[in-house]
Amino acid sequence: MAGVLTFQQFIGGPDQLVMKQDFPSSQTSLTYNFNQNITGWTVSADYQVIVVDTITFDRFTGQPNFSNSTVIGSFPKVEITGSVAPAIVNAATGLVRYTIPNNMYTGALIPDARKNVAIAVVGNTWLTNDTPAQSSTHRWAIIQAWEPDVVVGNPILEANFTALTVS
Repeated sequence: MAGVLTFQQFIGGPDQLVMKQDFPSSQTSLTYNFNQNITGWTVSADYQVIVVDTITFDRFTGQPNFSNSTVIGSFPKVEITGSVAPAIVNAATGLVRYTIPNNMYTGALIPDARKNVAIAVVGNTWLTNDTPAQSSTHRWAIIQAWEPDVVVGNPILEANFTALTVS
């Protein structure tokens, strides 16, 4: 049976993550301040692009509404590495730089899409050196908005797209 998970069931509810809309070429760096010594902590990040069948937007606020959205598939998960990998900037004061990289999704997009919408979900994770170790992840979901130089087309027709099947 294909595509039976709502957006809230799949992602855990949009109120449990930061949601924004941005262009695939945009890149943002964030500094987390843990306000404590984080020596020995491990930081990591990854992302996965999911596709939802439909999104509506509040016409007054512009905020996305996922109440009737269903996740219909995804692309493979990617570990964030290299120059955009998370980095501990100052362990003594607890500063960590996380980057939401550009080009997480490089396939076709439907301009001003309301259907078959690609959403990159980024997880910024940290693991403490406490006993027992504590782990937590902040998630960012970025609706991929069409921009010039992006091919016009349907994300579900792209290579590596896997339709969601739930039994």
